[in-house]
Amino acid sequence: MDDKRLTRRSFLKGSILFAGAAVLTAHTPSITETHPSAPAAVQPIPLNVDMTSAAVVAALPREETLYFNGFQWSPVIGWNPYSSNMNNALAITQGASACVTVFETPYIYNMLTGEQFPLLADGHYTWNDARTEITFKIKAATKWRDGTPVTADDVAYTWATHVKYDTAVGVSYKETIDNIMTVDAQTVLVKAKLDEGGKAVNPLLVSGYLSDNYVIQKAWTQKLEYRSADADAFKADPGMDFISSGPYFNYINNDQIVVLIRNDNYWGKDVSMWGKLPSPKYLAHVLYATNDAGLEALKAGEVDVCQQFIANVQDLWLKDKLPISTYMQTAPYGICAMLPTAYFNLNIYGLENVAVRKAIAIAIDYDAIITNAMTNQSPTFTQVPRSVMNPTPGEQALYDHVAVKDLQWVGNDIEGAKALLDAAGVTDTDGDGWRELNGQKLSYNAVCPNGWIDWQAAIEIVAAAGKKIGIDITTLYPEWSEYQTVFTNGDQTLYDIFMVWSNASGPTNPWGRVRQLMSSEFAGSMGNWNGNWGGYRNAVVDAVIAAIPAETNPAMLKEYYTTATRLYLTDVPSLTLMYRPEFFQTVNESVWTNYPNAEDGLNIPPTDLINGYGIAGLYNLTLGKPYHLFLPVLHK
Repeated sequence: MDDKRLTRRSFLKGSILFAGAAVLTAHTPSITETHPSAPAAVQPIPLNVDMTSAAVVAALPREETLYFNGFQWSPVIGWNPYSSNMNNALAITQGASACVTVFETPYIYNMLTGEQFPLLADGHYTWNDARTEITFKIKAATKWRDGTPVTADDVAYTWATHVKYDTAVGVSYKETIDNIMTVDAQTVLVKAKLDEGGKAVNPLLVSGYLSDNYVIQKAWTQKLEYRSADADAFKADPGMDFISSGPYFNYINNDQIVVLIRNDNYWGKDVSMWGKLPSPKYLAHVLYATNDAGLEALKAGEVDVCQQFIANVQDLWLKDKLPISTYMQTAPYGICAMLPTAYFNLNIYGLENVAVRKAIAIAIDYDAIITNAMTNQSPTFTQVPRSVMNPTPGEQALYDHVAVKDLQWVGNDIEGAKALLDAAGVTDTDGDGWRELNGQKLSYNAVCPNGWIDWQAAIEIVAAAGKKIGIDITTLYPEWSEYQTVFTNGDQTLYDIFMVWSNASGPTNPWGRVRQLMSSEFAGSMGNWNGNWGGYRNAVVDAVIAAIPAETNPAMLKEYYTTATRLYLTDVPSLTLMYRPEFFQTVNESVWTNYPNAEDGLNIPPTDLINGYGIAGLYNLTLGKPYHLFLPVLHK
């Protein structure tokens, strides 16, 4: 995988159609009482924008700086959180596990627990009895970096601005949120858009907004408006004079490095939030040219937190004997919440036939994909049988496993696939080794972007399965710049079987993923970044998708999700090729230690210490000897 991986992750993090069902709790943050052993810097290190990355790294105190890779592959464009094109991964990533280093959301999502945890917000949000309005308060301690308080008016003005200027957030939520208003200086009222029956159109998206999207200062927004001629100019402004509320802000960025510096007056050190400042004074990200360069920097201790797929990651401590670890001590080493998916293009002859789709699906050797493409950084489909759910326990509990057991397949069933095709009359009538349907040879391409090496390895195995059952499948690897213009158009006939990501974890999960995989609203649409790229239509599925957001009865939700799973496995409009971590979190503990891990009991998710509730990890980091290194005790 090379730097094209950025595009995939950026979309995944920026997408508004998220998956998940949220449970809000009000326990105290999972912060230990340890403190960094590094001395506090009295003054920040002087840097200038013309410095090379090497010069910046040499100037920054190593014991005060946390280095990242895998997020930023090209220079930052700007700091305007109303824009969806700032290319600023350490600071601006809105979504289910939003990046909250610089800008902050009312709540932060914890993918491990399904919680929306109060950040700017003071405690729980509450629905009215009709579930048409949400009320929440802003913490009294919250401050913008200029020292002024964060207020309900900032929250309301942020929403009004998204709608006024047709931002990506405004477009995505305006059909489900009617208005966001102030009750008093600290109290916010969120009004849902209502249907003809007076019920909220989609309560899940209304509540999801609160952890997905930033609160932006009203005073700064008005400055941005004053200097912008129109909506396009407003969204294109780089926002270099931004005012934010988070623990870090811009210090230096150029075409070689990005550095954030801690705001030592950050409101979050108040006892109502974290009770202290995050341990690192600086967050830095060198712009590495390739994944290999980033990996070498990790090995050398020049990177602390690595967000890259590393094949056979366990070799770093088992063979190379490096002080490197992952969130989990054994495979899959991370929390798999994503389902990379191969879609069947139903515009293509033969693929509209469910027997053809199902035969290809059951013939694929998924164990080989998990071994070769993911180097076992994924559970198998024997361990986690396929459904519309990711492997997390919360989602797995949402459907009836017994009811769909006969529909689930583990793959590499060549004889079963051949029998299925024979029964459907898809046979080789001319003796050339390839099957025909009504006299027409079945010949397809299997496609994914060039350079996405784990996906390419999976696509090769898909093509091999086709040949084993007499269906001619060849591989095709266009560049991402071309790929994205093709698969997003609903009438395309260039790609037959093609890979796309799935929604991962989030406060509207797994409803958002069901919608993404099968909703007819997306079928055949042009410029489609939302889902159902194969063009599947099913009225029963649509009814289930419409019913889930307003349903609160756990038994009914389980029935709906079981129905969705049954139809997905019966009709096979697409198929999951592997499970995949939403975030790769591999850390070098030669400088910093006490990183979140699966055995520490803190429930801090492996979201690289900057996204969602994962930012809690920044407050636990210490300098010194690692306490949970997997080498050699845990890996014998």
